[in-house]
Amino acid sequence: MPVAFHRSEIRGIDPLTLYAILRLRVDVFVVEQACPYPELDGRDVEPGAELHWATDGPDVLATLRVLHEADGALRVGRVATNSAARSRGVASQLMRKALDRCAALDPSAPVLLDAQAHLADWYARFGFDVAGEGFDEDGIPHLPMRRTP
Repeated sequence: MPVAFHRSEIRGIDPLTLYAILRLRVDVFVVEQACPYPELDGRDVEPGAELHWATDGPDVLATLRVLHEADGALRVGRVATNSAARSRGVASQLMRKALDRCAALDPSAPVLLDAQAHLADWYARFGFDVAGEGFDEDGIPHLPMRRTP
């Protein structure tokens, strides 16, 4: 079955799909990376917040979210890929589609993200540049990054 790409505000996602998206995020960020933190941070339900995800049949392969910041910027976060789907280009396709969506939402808005430092080069492929000093989040080095339209 070909990979399908989806996006929706949280209220428009059926419960089983939402469960699979959130489970993937917990599996990657909390379990795999051994970072016990509150994954459900309240931002998924903010006005205009969108979840984006890729599926192969019923399986969620990758996910991310797009948020609207108070200063008008858009923020990509919670980028997670199922370990079985890594190195297949699924996350790259999902990121491209999310950035296309950001451009459709506001072509003049910068897109921000906080990258795990070891993934900064991957994000640079999509036009992101380091935009500040690195920081530690739950024991993992991160870099603020920005993509200017």
